[in-house]
Amino acid sequence: MKKTHLYLLALAIASVALSAIVYKWKVLQFPLQPAADVEVWTLQARIEYQPRRGPNTVALQVPAETPGFAVIDEKFVARNYSRLEESHPDGREVQWAIRRAVGNQVLYYRATVVRAEPRGPVQFAFEPRLAEAPVLDGPKATAAQTLLDQVRDQSADIVTYARELVRRFNEVPASPEVAILAEDHVTPEAQARFLAQLLAVRNIPARVIHGLRLGSEDGRTALQPWLVVWTGTAWVTIDPRTAAEGFPRDLFLWTASERPILVVDGNPRASVEFSVSRNLADAMAVAERRLEVQNANLVKYSLLSLPLQTQEVYKVLLMVPVGAFIMLVLRNLVGVKTFGTFMPVLIALAFRDTGLVAGIVLFVLVVGAGLLVRFYLERLRLLLVPRLTAVLTVVVLLMAAVSVLANQLNIEVGLSVALFPMVIMAMTIERMSVAWEERGGGSAIKEGIGSLVVAALAYLVMNWDPLEHLLFVFPEFLLILFALSLVLGRYSGYRLSELLRFRALAREADPIVPPPGKG
Repeated sequence: MKKTHLYLLALAIASVALSAIVYKWKVLQFPLQPAADVEVWTLQARIEYQPRRGPNTVALQVPAETPGFAVIDEKFVARNYSRLEESHPDGREVQWAIRRAVGNQVLYYRATVVRAEPRGPVQFAFEPRLAEAPVLDGPKATAAQTLLDQVRDQSADIVTYARELVRRFNEVPASPEVAILAEDHVTPEAQARFLAQLLAVRNIPARVIHGLRLGSEDGRTALQPWLVVWTGTAWVTIDPRTAAEGFPRDLFLWTASERPILVVDGNPRASVEFSVSRNLADAMAVAERRLEVQNANLVKYSLLSLPLQTQEVYKVLLMVPVGAFIMLVLRNLVGVKTFGTFMPVLIALAFRDTGLVAGIVLFVLVVGAGLLVRFYLERLRLLLVPRLTAVLTVVVLLMAAVSVLANQLNIEVGLSVALFPMVIMAMTIERMSVAWEERGGGSAIKEGIGSLVVAALAYLVMNWDPLEHLLFVFPEFLLILFALSLVLGRYSGYRLSELLRFRALAREADPIVPPPGKG
């Protein structure tokens, strides 16, 4: 194939990619940079259960009133299920029903929310009502009465009374009264409900609400219970863990209903998992909503339609070609020698969990120790597969030893060494030992250092947030990398390292110019 054909093909691919990027930027109004000044979260509830024979009904409490936040989008993912939404005085629930289900069932509820500053103090619409008083007898009844009397003596009003009661339950060491009462209420949920029941003994209306803390961290989370107390004129929110007063700014109210969060008929082992993500797709919520009105297929057949966990995976996968392109440039144009083709990129992915400096140190320790073991195994004259198996076993043991030692030294980063690809580490040790025997120790060390240099540079680029945003929102940029790879694939000229290596020959090849007046 002629170079002209290759260049025209690369130009056509790059042109198509640039056209798609400009269209999404100008027409669909996707930003080129992360919208750091606008926080958008995706909240997801994942329900999993084993169905019983016959009809199955699933009821989930979903957000209704959300002080401080606004729900701009909701999605219900439940294939072949009918859906019915029902509002009640203190919340909202969705009910899924199916006549017959086979195999493990997974249902999703996903909401996209943005911050909306509340107008005035946070209030709730439900009527004040006393919780059901606890049924206590014997020592527990005496302990409850004594505790409530002590709290009364150290409080001035309803709010201080409730806060003092919560503080007593979280005090360390616990008083004898609290120790007796709390032994049957070990979970935060049970403790919060018991506090509401104790307040009912003194005719103070209180109830438990549930919410999610929307911080900067992404991943799985759990609903947290919060206590709301009626003062006679307004509801006051109290943290049952710290006794802090007020509705937190980062608390998203999932439900204020007293009904169970999840009810699956005849299946007490059904589970619901919550996850929160402030990912880059969520920063595109406004553009996504606009697209759903204009052309739903543009969202339906895009990365934005994938489940939350899958989106997180693709954020990492889309950065892998960037690392591979960096390796291509350093090997084909600069002349950096490495072990393998994509091994440095995999090491760079491992650095995302360990950090750059700690990752390099751990890599050198494990590979260095494994290399010594590999040289010893060479004396035993083992075959290739048994030798690789032995090396892999030693790598796992070395990683475990480093993790245990790091734990004893209170070095948290050392615990991430287990995230290194074990097979890659074993193959690195094997290839380095072979290179040592065939080309000498100097060449093997150079290739090892080259691999670390490429991995470090790839890590720095792949961990750059603006680039991660750009590739996730505009994956067409990968086509530009593809076109550049095609062009570089035909390059057969000198590498930068070769020009430096043979610069002496270049000087000797220069013609000797005689001084003026001679020759």
